[in-house]
Amino acid sequence: MLDRLENFLKRVQEIDELFSDPEVISNPDLVSKLAKERSDLLPIVNSYESLKIAKQELDDAKSLSNDNDPEVAEMALEEIERLGAEVESLDQELRNALLPKDPNDNKNVIMEIRGGTGGDEAAIFAGDLFRMYQRYAHKHGLTIDIVNMNETEQGGIKEVVCTIQGESAYRLLKHESGVHRVQRVPTTETQGRIHTSTATVAVLPEVDEVDVDIRTEDLRIDIFHSGGPGGQNVNKVATAVRVVHNPSGIVVVSQGERSQLRNKTEALSVLRSRLYEQQIREQEESTSAARRSQVGSGERSEKIRTYNFPQDRLTDHRINMSIHGLQEIMVGAGQFGSLVESLLQDEQARLLEQAEVETQKLV
Repeated sequence: MLDRLENFLKRVQEIDELFSDPEVISNPDLVSKLAKERSDLLPIVNSYESLKIAKQELDDAKSLSNDNDPEVAEMALEEIERLGAEVESLDQELRNALLPKDPNDNKNVIMEIRGGTGGDEAAIFAGDLFRMYQRYAHKHGLTIDIVNMNETEQGGIKEVVCTIQGESAYRLLKHESGVHRVQRVPTTETQGRIHTSTATVAVLPEVDEVDVDIRTEDLRIDIFHSGGPGGQNVNKVATAVRVVHNPSGIVVVSQGERSQLRNKTEALSVLRSRLYEQQIREQEESTSAARRSQVGSGERSEKIRTYNFPQDRLTDHRINMSIHGLQEIMVGAGQFGSLVESLLQDEQARLLEQAEVETQKLV
């Protein structure tokens, strides 16, 4: 472990030296690659150097604890207590920094929300979820663009596909995949009965062309008149795009843009993300069930959360966490941010536990 950490430290020093090399500076792609590598290593190196300093200071304090001068010995004992806690904290910080990072965390997101069981109320709930994510995204400086939306006459959403762009978009939203259940009295209910409905959410990382190979001959692309918002201009010009991937049967529709080219680009982006997700699922099928993580697995069949309006309570079943204030939560505020952080902390704790188990196997 120490050798590995020292190698990380040397590598950061090497990169710093490379940044003064004219040949490196003249290569923007290499500079970008090195900057990212340095950025990934820096939290580990900083934690490691801080831990080394704290350990050295602790050793110095211990050597003074037996000093003949009582005052010096007493001060040393106080320092030992303080530095001991600091070393423990920095050691934990270093362990966390060494945890494997999700390579998709900084990627943009393809989000798909669909009404599930519950008819019109399920579609209304799907619309409520979409608006909740819209407000949450805007609060964190993320941008949402609608790729395709199928609305109902009651103001609900049968299906919406959108892109969410910005720093850490996937990290903030990846744990939203799954089945969301709502318990409330629908606006269409005349007798005041509580109904239970569901909506499904899928959060996919937006992937690059190099990550998924899509052959042109495998595609069927149809152009048609948009049926979505936009007024008469949308209906006069055929700009909506339907892309069918013949080998997988995946169909993607994009009609959110006024440009046919933009809609085609959006549709292909969604298709790449769905194919990427399919590849990941196939890989996961080959791993043992014991190693699969409930949080973040993205299984759409999982009931991950219940929104209980009569009791003003949201419960996330994966971490057994309940919070109140649904009205604030549904506008992307309230304690929703703390729930997201709790899910991320749970993910980190499980990764740390897994890393410790793997370490014990090697001992």
